[in-house]
Amino acid sequence: MLGWALTFFILAVIAAVFGFGGIAGASASIAQILFFVFLALLVLSFVARAVRGRSVL
Repeated sequence: MLGWALTFFILAVIAAVFGFGGIAGASASIAQILFFVFLALLVLSFVARAVRGRSVL
């Protein structure tokens, strides 16, 4: 998911350089949403792992 967020961010930067403001804004919004979903899932997985008490190994 973080890879998709990075992809949309790069697309937004490229679109902004070429002057496509609408596409750049939409891509940046999608990237931001994906990034925050990634962070939420990351925190949720850390909490779930801590509650279960299992180690990585």
